[in-house]
Amino acid sequence: MSGSEEPKDPAAESVSTEKHLPGRTRRRFQGISSRAYEHPADKSALVALRKLTGFDTVFKALSGLLPERSLRLLFLSDSVRVSDEQFPHLNAMLRDACWILDLEKVPNLYVTQDPKPNAMCIGMDEPIIVVTTGLVELLDEEEMRAVIGHEVGHALSGHSVYRTILLFLTNLALRVAWIPLGNLAVLALVTALREWFRKSELSADRAGLLVGQDLQASMRGLMKLAGGNHLHEMNVDSFLKQADEYEAAGDLRDSVLKILNVLPRSHPFTTVRAAELRTWAASRDYQRLMDGHYPQRSADKDASVSDAFKESAGHYADTVKQSKDPLFGLIRDISNGAGEFGGKLRDRFTGAGRGAEQGPEGDEAGGAAPA
Repeated sequence: MSGSEEPKDPAAESVSTEKHLPGRTRRRFQGISSRAYEHPADKSALVALRKLTGFDTVFKALSGLLPERSLRLLFLSDSVRVSDEQFPHLNAMLRDACWILDLEKVPNLYVTQDPKPNAMCIGMDEPIIVVTTGLVELLDEEEMRAVIGHEVGHALSGHSVYRTILLFLTNLALRVAWIPLGNLAVLALVTALREWFRKSELSADRAGLLVGQDLQASMRGLMKLAGGNHLHEMNVDSFLKQADEYEAAGDLRDSVLKILNVLPRSHPFTTVRAAELRTWAASRDYQRLMDGHYPQRSADKDASVSDAFKESAGHYADTVKQSKDPLFGLIRDISNGAGEFGGKLRDRFTGAGRGAEQGPEGDEAGGAAPA
């Protein structure tokens, strides 16, 4: 289904003319479903969970066990809540991002004192967004707009629920570390959630691009997260070449080390995120979306789980097929070898191809005796 751009309402006009916002026009995606920008692996899991009867009820019941209430009080008491009076330029960006992605309820946004650049979206019923002072000081206006859009994308997808659960389980793993089996069980859940959340970060990067609609700003922001506020010393094209080199470099030992390095992380590496976003921005899916053709959230309940899993499986198959990583190369070789070996076994036991290989001899054996 497609969505069309509607005339801006007065409230939206007041946001778009805010002095901190750019003069250029950006598309609004009215009624857009988060499925429009979600990474295939992220989407398949979310579609499946949305189909589970009582899923929301169960997790809301669990909310009493989660540290959400404590976190809300913590940020309320020891951070600055963004408003028209406090960090008004961030407030304008937040309202603008929610208007572009058509998120009706604007989440609370907090700025917390921390020199490390970071941002997150947490919460069960009412997501809140938190950005650090290190991030605010690091990024320019357009780069920050992409980050705010990234976090609003998390809220629209419902990722904040799983982020909250991940925080809870990580804390629980530390508490039960003395119980061998209990610790292993929790760590298994944490590892699975982290893999899922890494894919959700790629989804949110796409949402950030939809809000900012400036690929170079998104790239600069990721590059600054890796190298700091030294833009005059860095180059986006060279940064992206690092991602290509990272994927292709080394042998199987390096492939294993890459897996071990990423396992404890909640986010993919910045060069990988930049390369993934560049690929998506050049895709036909992105172009169709920018042309106004995207799924509507009103149809989310009718989304097919099997179609979502097929898309996810197809994505991973394409990744293995196209990747330059040595481990994926080995998987391709094994797959091809298994296919050839399986073909030979099939021919041997079914007799397929025997006529082609033994045609003349078969004719002689099965024909009349020579005169």
